Amino acid sequence: MSEVGTTPTVSVIVPAYNEENTIKEVIERLLALPIHPEIVVVNDGSTDRTGEYLAEFGDKIKVLTNPKPSGKGNAIRRGLPACTGEAVIIQDADLEYRPEEIPALIDPITKNESNAVYGSRFHHGLIDGMALPNKIVNLLLRFAVKTLFGQKLTDEATCYKAFRRTLINRMDLECQRFEFCPEVTAKAIRMGETIIELPITYEPRSKAAGKKIRWTDAPEAFITLWRYRKWRENQNSSL
Repeated sequence: MSEVGTTPTVSVIVPAYNEENTIKEVIERLLALPIHPEIVVVNDGSTDRTGEYLAEFGDKIKVLTNPKPSGKGNAIRRGLPACTGEAVIIQDADLEYRPEEIPALIDPITKNESNAVYGSRFHHGLIDGMALPNKIVNLLLRFAVKTLFGQKLTDEATCYKAFRRTLINRMDLECQRFEFCPEVTAKAIRMGETIIELPITYEPRSKAAGKKIRWTDAPEAFITLWRYRKWRENQNSSL
């Protein structure tokens, strides 16, 4: 975590549900970043050793614990008030994404070049090893964002979404589960932001390895994009 008395460059929210096989390495790699991130882990009702492993890091990280699983969106919403960094980014508690790529993703925010940056898994085309239904859903989401909001994105559903903290705190998030992604995408664009995409490395894991999102979650993503297509910011939103 950042030194006492200084504002961290970035707060990393890590929603974690039964990730005992990977959570320690994820946190260790985050702590090793040269930008000294503020790490906010939301242990979302894990029943394995996730909480035990998190406790080993002591005050190096912030840990919030939900008594029972509440969903990724709820976990992120709970973590946001604990964040103090200039930027906020989401880090899944598995190893599909590389923490070492976070500094590059928040760089446009810290340089005041953008308020929203996505790490695109598809910057150089579709990914080998990703299930065909997932590829199709991602292509359809790309089309939906372009059609509904007029902004071109290659990877709407990426985990690596970085926002200026003051921006995401104005979104009045309502997400419960994986609809966090389409909700923040829709609201960022409706707030007049142009989302920058930068290429990232992605190593898809299987259902057997613990992957929780399914292609069957896709209908909710499209419904969410549609729901917020005319959303307007509440001027009373907290900064």
